Amino acid sequence: MLFEIGEEIRKERKRRKVSQEKMAKYLEMSRATISQIESGTVQEIGVRKLIRILEYLDLELRVRPAGAPPTLDELRGVK
Repeated sequence: MLFEIGEEIRKERKRRKVSQEKMAKYLEMSRATISQIESGTVQEIGVRKLIRILEYLDLELRVRPAGAPPTLDELRGVK
C-alpha cells in the first residue's frame, strides 16, 4: 500500500513540476525522506507527515473496506 501511495505522490509532484528538494524544503523534511516515500522504501512514516505531504499536493487519503469494489468515481478516475 505504501508503494501505491508513494507512486501517486510522485506522479502529482511531477505533474506540478515540483522537485523533491523544493517540496522537502517547504515541508521541512529531507529530500531522502521524500524519495523513500515515493519509492515505497520508507521504513516508517507518521500519519501527520503523510498528511502534510498530501495537503501540499492537494491530495487526500481515503479509507474503505478492504476488498470492496471500486466506486464509480474511482473507475472514472474522478478525484
